Amino acid sequence: MAVGREDVEIMKPRTDKREYRRIVLSNSLQVLLISDPETDKCAASMNVNVGSFCDPVGLEGLAHFLEHMLFYASEKYPLEDSYSKYITEHGGSTNAFTASEMTNYYFDVNTDCFEEALDRFAQFFIKPLMSADATTREIKAVDSENQKNLLSDAWRMIQLQKHLSLESHPYHKFSTGNWDTLDVRPKAKGVDTRQELLKFYEEKYSANLMHLVVYSKESLDKIQSLVEDKFQEIRNSDRSRFQFPGQPCTSEHLQILVKSVPIKQGHKLRIVWPITPSILHYKEGPCRYLGHLIGHEGEGSLFYVLKKLGWATGLSAGEYEWTSEFSFFKVVIDLTDAGQDHMQDIIGLLFKYIQLLQQSGVCEWIFDELSAVCETRFHYQDKISPIDYVVLISENMQIYPPKDWLVGSSLPSDFNPAIIQKILSELSPERVRVFWESKKFEGLTDKVEPWYGTAYSIEKVNPSTIQAWMSSAPNENLHLPAPNVFIPTDLSIKNAQEKAKFPVLLRKSSYSKLWFKPDTVFSTPKAHVKIDFNCPHAKNSPETEVLAVLFALLLMDYLNEYAYYAQVAGLHYDISLTESGFAVTLVGYNHKLRILLETVVNKIAKFEVKPDRFSVIKEMVVKDYQNFKFRQPYQQAMYYCSLILEDQKWPLMEKLEVLPRLNPEDLAKFAPMMLSQAFLECYIAGNIEHEEAESMIQHVEDVFFKGPNPICQPLFPSQLLTNRVVKLEKGMNYCYSMEGLNPSDENSALLHYIQVHRDDFILNVKLQLFALIAKQPAFHQLRSVEQLGYITVLMQRNDSGILGVQFIIQSTVKGPGHIDSRIEAFLKMFESKLYEMTNDEFKSNVNALIDMKLEKHKNLREESGFYWREIFDGTLKFDRREAEVAALKKLSQQELIEFFNENIKVGATRKRTLSVRVYGNQHLADLNSQERETVQPNTIQIDDIFSFRRSQPLYGSFKGGFGQMKL
Repeated sequence: MAVGREDVEIMKPRTDKREYRRIVLSNSLQVLLISDPETDKCAASMNVNVGSFCDPVGLEGLAHFLEHMLFYASEKYPLEDSYSKYITEHGGSTNAFTASEMTNYYFDVNTDCFEEALDRFAQFFIKPLMSADATTREIKAVDSENQKNLLSDAWRMIQLQKHLSLESHPYHKFSTGNWDTLDVRPKAKGVDTRQELLKFYEEKYSANLMHLVVYSKESLDKIQSLVEDKFQEIRNSDRSRFQFPGQPCTSEHLQILVKSVPIKQGHKLRIVWPITPSILHYKEGPCRYLGHLIGHEGEGSLFYVLKKLGWATGLSAGEYEWTSEFSFFKVVIDLTDAGQDHMQDIIGLLFKYIQLLQQSGVCEWIFDELSAVCETRFHYQDKISPIDYVVLISENMQIYPPKDWLVGSSLPSDFNPAIIQKILSELSPERVRVFWESKKFEGLTDKVEPWYGTAYSIEKVNPSTIQAWMSSAPNENLHLPAPNVFIPTDLSIKNAQEKAKFPVLLRKSSYSKLWFKPDTVFSTPKAHVKIDFNCPHAKNSPETEVLAVLFALLLMDYLNEYAYYAQVAGLHYDISLTESGFAVTLVGYNHKLRILLETVVNKIAKFEVKPDRFSVIKEMVVKDYQNFKFRQPYQQAMYYCSLILEDQKWPLMEKLEVLPRLNPEDLAKFAPMMLSQAFLECYIAGNIEHEEAESMIQHVEDVFFKGPNPICQPLFPSQLLTNRVVKLEKGMNYCYSMEGLNPSDENSALLHYIQVHRDDFILNVKLQLFALIAKQPAFHQLRSVEQLGYITVLMQRNDSGILGVQFIIQSTVKGPGHIDSRIEAFLKMFESKLYEMTNDEFKSNVNALIDMKLEKHKNLREESGFYWREIFDGTLKFDRREAEVAALKKLSQQELIEFFNENIKVGATRKRTLSVRVYGNQHLADLNSQERETVQPNTIQIDDIFSFRRSQPLYGSFKGGFGQMKL
């Protein structure tokens, strides 16, 4: 068999030790092999150059439907769902997505079973079986997936932009598919969807249109022979690439102003121009340059000015939805209520800024700075999981020449002012499309988009109108950004004096504790700093929690124009609320991290309330809380579950009630009171020496606790706040039922939670092993066979160290009560599978879980997240993975069965279940009839969450007092 091996020099990051090789199989399949001896997971991704643009007329969503169908079975592996079962049981995951010009299939798995997994995967593209029965069932899953998108503003607005384009262009199409397009309409025309599916696969899927990435710990030669063996049978019908030439927008689709009504509260402007795709000039990076400037947030930028005027709360700019034939440049602005009244001024200012860019010419120093940032980012990029990496590269393979498969368009290096000017000239009033969305347009529109039902109206907006808006816009000082002082220049790696495997408690005082973990693994010039302010006054009522939210958001708001430069340079910060106060996080290059930290700390210490910014942020939070009711029903169920279980959680509706009456004076009084008593739990990790870490925290202590009038007093041990969790009673089933918050939503949701135990290594591994073994059978039975809903998951749950499992299902076809009974039926069916499991199968599952536990952290962020959770929960089990592996190795099958029989089995005497049921408008009759039903024995209907919470015992917290130092 002739295999072309082309020794192309593939550009890779300087710090990347992996080996790469490009080969082309005799069937013209292009493959990139990646050898990484250090990996714990193997992965593969196949990118097929066929997407929704290829859908036949009248069968919208066929390419997406095919993507679903290839997972079911193949001639070589005819047992339905055996592929997904194999992957899941061997510690892996699998998925796929359909885009306009490509469909991508991918998986990862533990290293020892990669060969068989790859063989099963290859059969997707050799001989899939698309049985008539599976085809009929899976149309329901596609329909359920579409149902969850119907009330999503993001999906609705994308489709509206497509709708207002050339009907003959594939961009205009509806790409997801639903019951109507894949069943009802084809049947009415006498078309057999399954036959069309088979035909589509036969005609479109060809090896020469596929790109494969295979990531393994084996040598390149070994991976190559594996790939040759598995993938050479894919048929090559030598299809030429599907081309969709031409622009989707003609003159009638330009110079338009479209007003539309969103689902959520809030106002948005999306200003869109069709442009020359910058993929044609990816080394020159025209859209990266323009997106950087138009989307900048520093002083003098468009966003800075809009924010100062109180008109906008967010702005982003850049290229999107591009192909090699057409592309769009888009500016998205989140408006305040005042901004909604100044739409014309805002668009006038945007065009003024574009005019400024045209007049100042293309600046070489800005391009060089951007190029330097991109180069540092590329060469010092964090390792990501193999599954994400292979997907990224297989997409790139379809677009770029082999030498740039890893780089893509992330390294603009050729300064070419003419090309940037060319794209800039396309951002003109003559070519603009303005999409303006607001609830204020309700009842004022005259058109409806057919697929999602979005109400809209359309009017012409000619260049002279925009010229008039520019003339009347406020005369603000728009200017280009200053040079970026945060770009790191010292990227040296420090010698970690301590080869510490786990975090150590470096210093402890009555003010703070500092945990420290030098980087001994990743060798990157980056650091991770976390400072958790434990403030007992921050969360003692709904009102104080809302004030703490406003405090954190205002701080971020004040810091924005300064810290935006740090973000551009790869140094990120965040101030967020926690269960016990608020936390400051800094992640990124360590060189200038201290400067940013000191600025953030200083802003907290000197916090003052600016009334104009207070009202903007308050308005934003009000809308955010109001929009909760438009969340997916399964997200609502998750919220209610947390509200029932967490002792310190305040309900959203109470927070929404107190918010309108809060004013700047309330926050001005609250902030010093919140900070008046605090304890700081700190974690510093990465390319930092321990003296630096100590000196950072010493500085923070000096700012807050020292001086003649200290801002903070230390906490008394009795004041340390902990989040405790409700302990459900053994042998009881609790049920909480609620009408979905959005009356227009047809989806219902069920969260079926089984509470098991308080963190304990032996019980943990039993629960994890049950979840691993049951995950795929649950998905197969409840989603693939019974088609209850697209969102169907079985996952573990951890509330502050209290562990259990939860089933989450969202459905339009059945109500929550019915779904609950199907979960019980599944558990009964699963019970017999557990007894029938052979010893070899049991051992294989144990080994898969051991492999998953021993998987190394990919990067500093991942490692820090793991250790911080131990610190924050108070469990401090830094050697958790090793200890749980030791417990797993001793576990017998009989012990797992006994664990199941005691805690999970239907009717088990120790079982503790909580069902949270959210009823969509399709199933409200079920809710009403449920209220009339007699309550089953051992079942408690929760009517009032807070009465229930107060009546229940709580688990003890792992967070002892400050004396808790046992490691």
